[in-house]
Amino acid sequence: MLQPDNQKHAPTWTPAQLGALVGLEPRQVAYRAEKGELPAGNLVPSGVSKRREFPLEVVRAWCRALRPELMRPEGAEAITVATANFKGGVTKTSTAMTLAQGLSLRGHKVLVIDCDPQGSLTTLFGILSDAEVDPNQTILPLCLGDEDSIEYAIQSTYWNGIDLVPATSMMYSAEFALPGRQAREGGRGFQFWNVLHYGLEKARQNYDIIVLDTPPALSYVTINAMMAADGLVMPLPPNALDFASSVQFWTLFHDLSKDLASYGRTKEFSFIDVLLSKVDTKDSATEVVRDWISAAYGDIILPVVIPKTSTAASASAEFGSIYDMRSGTGVHASTIKRAVDAYEQVVETIERQVVGAWQRQVASDAQQTKEAV
Repeated sequence: MLQPDNQKHAPTWTPAQLGALVGLEPRQVAYRAEKGELPAGNLVPSGVSKRREFPLEVVRAWCRALRPELMRPEGAEAITVATANFKGGVTKTSTAMTLAQGLSLRGHKVLVIDCDPQGSLTTLFGILSDAEVDPNQTILPLCLGDEDSIEYAIQSTYWNGIDLVPATSMMYSAEFALPGRQAREGGRGFQFWNVLHYGLEKARQNYDIIVLDTPPALSYVTINAMMAADGLVMPLPPNALDFASSVQFWTLFHDLSKDLASYGRTKEFSFIDVLLSKVDTKDSATEVVRDWISAAYGDIILPVVIPKTSTAASASAEFGSIYDMRSGTGVHASTIKRAVDAYEQVVETIERQVVGAWQRQVASDAQQTKEAV
């Protein structure tokens, strides 16, 4: 991946994998493909016979056709989901990547915005952040006030259905630009915490879901991402230091929210999720810390955990996610499937929350129209 001219390519899906996404048996998938009801995919040599495989764009077309009740309804706009945590190394970026891929795979049009100057999410898309990304291709011009809408920075990716706003280390100057603008323009109504929120207004009309990956700190950029988000996902490994850090994070954000309320800005989220990640069942302290997390966060903890596996480490080593991995990469197919299944449950849960948020949007708009009439 680090070779100058190398490009990433999305994998293909088998009839069984496609069937799992749309609720069909493999033979039903084969029947519909042969009948021409939906895109047929490709027949590729397999020994003395041929097998059928489905490119990503075909999988997405099947999902849109067979799961219409889960697509964005007319009149609704994109739901923005931010992954956030004080700590690095908690799978925040991996979660953002797999969430974007899983939602796109199900037929949704996704915009991913890398808000972290480290550019790890950008790298997962096969783009070397400091070598191939100009600061003007990031959110920096938006933070500086040179642009007022994010469209200038959006680019396509190797993964059909996902567009990207990349990051680079020079983007760190946004942390100085935002408070500087507040000092200069605050008297004219400028609000540093809403720059990204307003910059996404047009994008919300063109995408189904927007995924924001934040820096590992409660920085000015992180605050912007959280204030722009409709939903928050916090990956949290069940160890003592990560748990303590998460409590500090929410305490500081709570204090900040009270300060922003004095400016007449309140914030409500459609959903907040705590995702237990890197769960090591062999660690004797894991269950103790999980009890602490359960007592602290209660029913906002997602009912699925991401186990600590070699598969995720292998995917990261190859600058990809678990969705990029396929058998033949040195990891057994069953091991890959276990890792994928865990994230699939997370994606399905968050998709349901997104659909609920869309339904509330449409209902609210209908109520406002009724009251206006």
